[in-house]
Amino acid sequence: GAGHWLALLLGLAVVAVPRATETVQAQAPGLDELLARVTQRIAEVYKLAERVICIETSTVQPVDMNFSSQGFLRTVEAELRVDTAAADLDGEAAVVRRVLKVNGRVPRPRDEKALDGCTDPNPLSTEPLAFMLPAHRADYRFPSAGTGRDRNRAVFLIDFASANRKSDLELIEDRAGHDDCFDWTGHTFERGRIWVDAATYDVVRIDRRIGGPTTVKVPLRIQRKHGLDRQIVLVRDDTTIRYRTVAFQDPDERLLLPESIDSLTLLQGGLQSTRRHQTYADFRRFVGESRIVD
Repeated sequence: GAGHWLALLLGLAVVAVPRATETVQAQAPGLDELLARVTQRIAEVYKLAERVICIETSTVQPVDMNFSSQGFLRTVEAELRVDTAAADLDGEAAVVRRVLKVNGRVPRPRDEKALDGCTDPNPLSTEPLAFMLPAHRADYRFPSAGTGRDRNRAVFLIDFASANRKSDLELIEDRAGHDDCFDWTGHTFERGRIWVDAATYDVVRIDRRIGGPTTVKVPLRIQRKHGLDRQIVLVRDDTTIRYRTVAFQDPDERLLLPESIDSLTLLQGGLQSTRRHQTYADFRRFVGESRIVD
């Protein structure tokens, strides 16, 4: 079996009333200005996000190449928060998870290494909008895709793609030490679309996928140890992140927070394909050093 995990964007922003699509089209900023405004909002989001914790429920279903279910569904509930101090670079943020339940029960010590935990989300992972920050901007191209609507709100659409169109991936054993579990490291050519609220410049949806079937090299040591071929093929790796408005009281705020992440990873060459669905609920907000409100 194998696992590949995807990080969470804990987007957070005060929601304003969207303008009509026609008005947006007339007032749409240039691409450079649009990216600058979105980047500014991301920085503001990171500061606000450290005041919020929530419960993430992640379900992973093994599937075959026809998307048919294979084996058992695994559900992991975790408390989630954003921590800018844990990020690798200034201005970025990391996602921190504390597992609360595995398939409805308190996690056991063996879950830390057992194969069943291979697809569990990482305890510490990179926040996925970091690729838009200035430190990474040169690694991507951002041709504007125009305007549209999403759930009755006007949006700007920004397409993106890796500047380097060549993928160079290598299989590695799971860093957390789960048995017979793998991830990959290296550069992946990817593309996607960013959906930006036209009134607030908050990211409200992200669609992300690889540019096409991608070869993942398998080191000789892993070939011999696990009986794998010289390469596997990453056929698809698709992710969609969506957000919803959450109302808080005392003080009153309406915040844009994650609603769901849906991802599909299809692999050929002896490793398990998976379909993941993540939802976010029970949002709580720190309004002081020790006070938490719903």
